[in-house]
Amino acid sequence: MPPNPAPEAGYVHGYAPAVRASHGRRTVANSAPHLLPHLAPGTTVLDLGCGVGSITADLAARVAPGRVVGVDVSAEVLATARAAADERGVAVELVVADALALPFADGEFDVVHAHQVLQHLPDPVGALREARRVTRPGGIVAVRDAVYASIHAWPDLPGLHAWREAYRRTARAAGGDPDAGARLTGWAREAGFGDVTASASVWSFGTPEDRAWWGGTWAERTGASGLTRRLLAAGAADEEGVRAMVRAWREWTAHPDGWMAITHGEVLCRA
Repeated sequence: MPPNPAPEAGYVHGYAPAVRASHGRRTVANSAPHLLPHLAPGTTVLDLGCGVGSITADLAARVAPGRVVGVDVSAEVLATARAAADERGVAVELVVADALALPFADGEFDVVHAHQVLQHLPDPVGALREARRVTRPGGIVAVRDAVYASIHAWPDLPGLHAWREAYRRTARAAGGDPDAGARLTGWAREAGFGDVTASASVWSFGTPEDRAWWGGTWAERTGASGLTRRLLAAGAADEEGVRAMVRAWREWTAHPDGWMAITHGEVLCRA
């Protein structure tokens, strides 16, 4: 377990290898299904909070020769995004930028996309206003965020309940909302959108391969990453509590009947 439980600045998950590996499996199909009908060759897209860039590269492949720009606050993680784009052989622009002060002109993009971003921001409505500003009239702002309160697993392990509540407490202590997916419609309307279409989709993990990946990454992230330090610093768990959560993740991963699901809220907002 990392020593000195001081919280890291910025993103609550940090950028440990397990975090990057988890996020690197995201695609448009599995993480932005609500946006698929609005992507076509030539579309200009801004991927807000693009992280490791797997979705960004997939967007670029789908809308080529359209322009795709990925922005993130971390120059470090954008290096990973560059590698993802190069591996796919797609053209993307990558820019270090703040979601509340985007360095783009009014109406510059047909689509602005944000996946699992608003839950980490202290001012999600402000970020949506800025996304609206850089979207052309008639364009789309597409957002998807998790509802951590919705997570359910079998076996129904006390350690996983403890992990879920500790994570939610830690995310709130960092200034975010771990259940942001349930609030997207209200935030969008507050940001000035009049045409908002809400939907939901689910990630589920029930095969041995999915459990090994999902449970493995969360065991590592919980027990040996920047998130560990945040859990401790927020008072959401002590060191023994963290170890118990890691054991629960490993027990769930190994269980032959293991299953888990998490609901995501989605909105399509017409600028």
